[in-house]
Amino acid sequence: MASRPGLIDRLITALERPGVDGVLATPDVLEDLLLLGALEGKVVIGSMNRGGLQGSAFELDDRFTAYATAADIASRRLDGGKMLTRIDLGDPGTVATLEASAKAVTELAEHKLMAMVEPFWSTRRDGRVTNVLDADSVIKSVNIAAGLGATSAYTWLKLPVVDDLDRVMDSTTLPTLLLGGDPTVAPEETYASWGKAMSLPSVRGLVVGRALLFPPDGDVAYAVDHAAALVHGGAA
Repeated sequence: MASRPGLIDRLITALERPGVDGVLATPDVLEDLLLLGALEGKVVIGSMNRGGLQGSAFELDDRFTAYATAADIASRRLDGGKMLTRIDLGDPGTVATLEASAKAVTELAEHKLMAMVEPFWSTRRDGRVTNVLDADSVIKSVNIAAGLGATSAYTWLKLPVVDDLDRVMDSTTLPTLLLGGDPTVAPEETYASWGKAMSLPSVRGLVVGRALLFPPDGDVAYAVDHAAALVHGGAA
């Protein structure tokens, strides 16, 4: 990912495949794709809070430093905004992030735009922020995320695929997209977990980055086609 032209080429390959509905990214990436004509007819979601730099003392005070407001999203005619919302009861920075996320949810709804909330129950281990991915912890994060803002009418969740995902999904009625995570296991295992998850009622699709853009065999088109088939019910 250190090569911006290489990343953009992979994104364009992915966006050209049938069944790919859109893209989620920061302003710099979306503007490159826009100038190259790759966003026509696509759902485009802007990443909003990028200030909680990994490894920093202020990581969980995740300031909105990309598309900072709902007005930024609306004025650029995007379809919604995404906010990473990590919750650590031992870190005072969490409350600022919760407050900012709630404000974004409310203001996006006023524009009738999607608020994509990506909640995690988090903790610091050996000084590093770690997301806790057991079902009970994910459920706690879901319940907090669902209550953010003055309305949930335009709120979607972005959640990890975890064990007991059926129990996690039973904890919410909000439409949910599943994140792909890092490609740390064999692709066949990843596809199998996605396929099982897609059968759950509230799950509407996948938001996948590195696992599809940087597959082990380098074939972006094949990896994307396989995932799109799982989402849209075709043969995988």
